Amino acid sequence: QVQLVESGGGLVQAGDSLRLSCAVSGRTLSRYYMGWFRQAPGKERELVAVSFSAGTTTYADSVRDRFTISRDNTNNTVYLQMNRLKPEDTAVYYCAARSIFKTTFDYWGQGTQVTVSS
Repeated sequence: QVQLVESGGGLVQAGDSLRLSCAVSGRTLSRYYMGWFRQAPGKERELVAVSFSAGTTTYADSVRDRFTISRDNTNNTVYLQMNRLKPEDTAVYYCAARSIFKTTFDYWGQGTQVTVSS
């Protein structure tokens, strides 16, 4: 089993930055693709960013050039650096893991709230 624990959320103003962390335990991080998702009130959960084990990344159009996903395989931690935050970035942010041998994200953290005031 893989356990994921997010941290780093909070209340910030538009234009500020936050860094979310996801501590991974139970398995070797290098064998997983890691993703950040978010869900705003009344909306469906959406993909924010994915870090593939080979070092490549992908981002939602709405956060590209503002957010950066990174991973520290030695410390089993995944990060989401969020810059130039906007009120529409307000959501619960979830860290998720997907085995490199599977096609779905099977492991999820409990989420961390990010609120951006205008």
